Amino acid sequence: MDKFIVLDTETTWDNRVMSIGAVVADALTCTPIEAKYYIIDPEYRAGGMYSDALIRKDVGNPIVCSRQKAIQDLLKCINLHKVDSVFAYNAQFDYCHLPELTGLKWYDIMRISAYIQYNSKIPKGIPHYSTGRLKSGYGVEPMLRLLSNDNTYFETHNALRDAVDELKIMRLLGYPPDKYIRL
Repeated sequence: MDKFIVLDTETTWDNRVMSIGAVVADALTCTPIEAKYYIIDPEYRAGGMYSDALIRKDVGNPIVCSRQKAIQDLLKCINLHKVDSVFAYNAQFDYCHLPELTGLKWYDIMRISAYIQYNSKIPKGIPHYSTGRLKSGYGVEPMLRLLSNDNTYFETHNALRDAVDELKIMRLLGYPPDKYIRL
């Protein structure tokens, strides 16, 4: 794989997708190549827990459009870059909310970052299950704080910013994309 895409969604109070953030990345360096940010209309008007994070100065101008147009544009980007693999943190959530993309190969970033046997930055003696997964503190915010040693980091819950942060987690973990576990 030469490139992959990292996706994040934010949902409304009634669990409909109100925004999609996507970052196409180079598989060798885990660095961004292209970013897309969609605010889904009319869904975003219903509001959600993170509605206040939809518009941010640091993400540029979002594409405000219907879900159908967002998916069409995203698929065009995916095809342009010849991407067949999607990465997401807690990927099952995004996978279930984006059935239009279930034909792609999906991988979960959390399945490596939250396990003591894969993440060498997890402190010794921290509570974990027999599988090696942490019992708590393995969300994007605590994980990026741990990996970057930056306790000032706060997750924005803006779909594009979160996708960029999830890509950063991949880069900091240091595993090539082909070492991640497929859904």
